[in-house]
Amino acid sequence: MEQKTNNQPTLPPKTIGIIGGGQLGRMMAHEATAMGYKVIVLDPTEDCPTAQVAHDQIVAAYDDMAAIKQLTKACDIVTYEFENVDVEAATYIEKKGKLPQGAEALRITQHRAREKELLEKLQLPVAPCAVVETAEQSKEAIETIALPAVVKTCRGGYDGKGQLKIDTEEDISDAMEFVEKAYPCIVEKWMPFTKEVSVVFTRGLNGDITFFPLAENVHMHQILHTTVAPAQVNESIEKKAMIAAKRIAEEMNIIGTFAIEMFVVENEIYINEMAPRPHNSGHYTIESCNISQFGQHIRAICGLPLIPVQQHQPACMVNILGEHMERALETLATDEKSFVHLYGKAEVKVKRKMGHITWIGKDIEELLKNSIPFEEDLK
Repeated sequence: MEQKTNNQPTLPPKTIGIIGGGQLGRMMAHEATAMGYKVIVLDPTEDCPTAQVAHDQIVAAYDDMAAIKQLTKACDIVTYEFENVDVEAATYIEKKGKLPQGAEALRITQHRAREKELLEKLQLPVAPCAVVETAEQSKEAIETIALPAVVKTCRGGYDGKGQLKIDTEEDISDAMEFVEKAYPCIVEKWMPFTKEVSVVFTRGLNGDITFFPLAENVHMHQILHTTVAPAQVNESIEKKAMIAAKRIAEEMNIIGTFAIEMFVVENEIYINEMAPRPHNSGHYTIESCNISQFGQHIRAICGLPLIPVQQHQPACMVNILGEHMERALETLATDEKSFVHLYGKAEVKVKRKMGHITWIGKDIEELLKNSIPFEEDLK
């Protein structure tokens, strides 16, 4: 893909537009406003988390082209906090020269089949899989791939939504019904992974790239629960993960912060999913590193030099879900070693991400003990 060029950085007090008003946009806005930029957010929910820390909000649907044009006209640079941005809208902003990340990364990452196609083109390791559009195709794919397997929608899945694990032959009928309702889908072999890790990196307009420490993730109920950084893996795994990420970054001409989730199976990695924006597993960088994934993202899209990443101390990050709120507030009130972030969401819901807590220190085993009470709340 053609390299973007921009000789003149976008400097404060210019205005940055953010499509999406959730917690990722909120943390982008914190960094941008601290640097002196103005921020306008487009989101259909009035007083959304990002709007609470931004200068202005356009209340509209993400695919409302009139609102997209209004945002584009009002801003010098536009970014997004999630990958399900309307591609037509993104293309419009890119043609106006105001979307450094471009529309192509969105087009690929919002569709699992396109992701797999790209990874196979780059000859990077992925789980055996097949794209299916009918119930019969799903049955044939499962028989070919072998159990256990997982069926995933090609679009829209997150936090365990949009996927179904198939453990036994009795479950195949459920898979066929799933595909009939949500095609196209991907049928994928369930990998017997020992760890899941994520690479979070930032790439600048000039092609420079910086990596944050490889992070190790633990999911509960298919939602990210705990992230530890640096990941407890050997140098071979870390090297393979970084090489794969660099190849993807250069092939897709990534601008900004980007995340790749990978499975570790023995001494190999298998790429699972990609996200073209800051990621839940990179939240630890706010306290643990000299520059956060959000600050580095703002620097990248504005054409500023990227800061060489250094991790001060290991970190453990725990997501605060709705069922954790009471414990999180107690932690905020009593634990002088915790960094509590609450996102300002109006309604507390079970399994909804309401915030996160980070602990930093020298001993990872000691840090992990902080996550145990939150695990107990999920049982």
